[in-house]
Amino acid sequence: MTGKEVVSLCKEKMSKAVETTKHRFTSIRAGRANISMLDGIKVEQYGSEMPLNQIGSVSAPEARLLVIDPWDKSMIVKIEKAIIAANLGLTPNNDGKVIRLIMPELTADRRKEYVKMAKTEAENGKVAVRNIRKDGNNELKKLLKNKENPISEDEVKNLENEIQKLTDTHIKEIDELFAKKEKEITTV
Repeated sequence: MTGKEVVSLCKEKMSKAVETTKHRFTSIRAGRANISMLDGIKVEQYGSEMPLNQIGSVSAPEARLLVIDPWDKSMIVKIEKAIIAANLGLTPNNDGKVIRLIMPELTADRRKEYVKMAKTEAENGKVAVRNIRKDGNNELKKLLKNKENPISEDEVKNLENEIQKLTDTHIKEIDELFAKKEKEITTV
């Protein structure tokens, strides 16, 4: 592996860490009903765990309403149990055909709690980016010690600086995503 390949791999991994953080932000409620809030819910069906969106259609017909229409109506009770077990603070209502999840109004305390959750996800994303930087720098040091394919110390320093710039860029991107999510949560 060359020094440029190490930098390229770091850039790719850091971009994935930012995308993961962005995806985790979608599961945090911000006042509006969003079908991605239910992405993490798994329902036991025919002996295996299935994602909710593979058991029925999920829609958000109104700003504060989610509707789950299971393809197999006998799964309604299991879907309700999975939603309650997910601890989203939502109470499922069913009429035997569909399940309705009505989003309660967000209180100031609940909004603060969601901001804390978003901040934790942002920190996790930043830690992931920093770990990728550390791994990349360690890989460059291994290349420096490699007798078969030597690399100069100056080149290692330049590549480490490049990795640091990538790190700063991706951390800034996570900070911007968090600021956007925080505004989304706190504005009424």
